[in-house]
Amino acid sequence: MTLCAFMGDDLSALGFRLAGVDCHCPDPTRPDTELAALFRRLRGEVALLLITAEIAARLPADLLRRAEVAERPLILVIPDVRQRVAAPDRAAAMRHQLGMSE
Repeated sequence: MTLCAFMGDDLSALGFRLAGVDCHCPDPTRPDTELAALFRRLRGEVALLLITAEIAARLPADLLRRAEVAERPLILVIPDVRQRVAAPDRAAAMRHQLGMSE
């Protein structure tokens, strides 16, 4: 089992490749069904899956939601280098869930 994989754009992948992470840069012109198939395959192969917010936005919402609450693998949605799509603010969501938001 691979420890960690990354799904996102080429530029964001550069830094992860330097760290030895298995990187996948899906072609944005390919169908989202292929993206979802890659996501499902990687979930079965890694302990940690990092995906950019841009990739997360292209995945079916129910598929991503189920993956995020599953025990394994850990799924983290991160911003891409260009910050084209904002990543979710997990800290704000947690404060809201705990009734600590303003």
